[in-house]
Amino acid sequence: MAKSYLHFWGVRGSHASPFDSHLQVGGNTSCVEINVNGHILICDAGTGIITLGNKLAAQQNIKEVTVILTHYHWDHICGLPFFEPAFIPGWKINFYGPGESIQEMKQNLDSQMQAPYFPINTENWMANINYIPPSTKKIRVGDMVVKHHCVHHPGITYGYTVDTGKQKIIYVSDNECQFLDKSIKMKMTEFSEEEQTFLKEINRGEYEYELKSIKDADILIHDSQYTPEDYEIKRGWGHSCYVDVVNSSIDAGVKQLYLFHHDPSNDDSAIEEIHEKSINIIQSRNSSLKCFIAREGLEVELN
Repeated sequence: MAKSYLHFWGVRGSHASPFDSHLQVGGNTSCVEINVNGHILICDAGTGIITLGNKLAAQQNIKEVTVILTHYHWDHICGLPFFEPAFIPGWKINFYGPGESIQEMKQNLDSQMQAPYFPINTENWMANINYIPPSTKKIRVGDMVVKHHCVHHPGITYGYTVDTGKQKIIYVSDNECQFLDKSIKMKMTEFSEEEQTFLKEINRGEYEYELKSIKDADILIHDSQYTPEDYEIKRGWGHSCYVDVVNSSIDAGVKQLYLFHHDPSNDDSAIEEIHEKSINIIQSRNSSLKCFIAREGLEVELN
């Protein structure tokens, strides 16, 4: 039986950052491979998928992959024009992501490979390209069962739960954790006592939904792009403050958290500081949560 693992090929958000000061964490944008017994699920197609594609093209045993997209912002799809297996006959590539129809999904991927933005288009792909209908509630990739839920990010954006049969992996690349909670607290004094009671009830329900979406994850890969100082400037941009992600993970009973979608302006030392502060939060709450930095090239063995 083939080895099962999770591999980080791209861990940055917003744009690639190929700088000397960023090399310990990595500079490519979002792409995570989940390989269970030789069946490959690829989460997002940022620049990290380029290196993964080169690796796949160099081997002969696997000729099919499934790519699940959280949304269609460029940092999550800009590696596809350079994904080598798409240009090789005999390969099959399945795509799944948000949309009203297969045609909408296809158009979202076609657009970045049309003139004047790119010299060739998706019609030049020689692999068998299969678009899974967006209405599909549950998809199977080998032994893996994949389901989606909506998260708080501009446009329709998905988070994914991947059940390997032995572990629950949750991938949430872009999400503004506790957005409603923070927004309500900012404005609370502007409302009457009755309105405040109503808003608190809404907020409680929203937070329960957020926790349910990541509850009891064996592995949670989550957007942790901002520091508290960054978040105050970029509130509403659709990304999380790491403090909220850590606290939510503790409340939801997550076992392992991987801080992901790192801000391209944060160098290695800044991300190490975020990690240290995250560990301090966990210790102060006497939690058993294990917290890691998602690093490009990091491979996590799956049970």
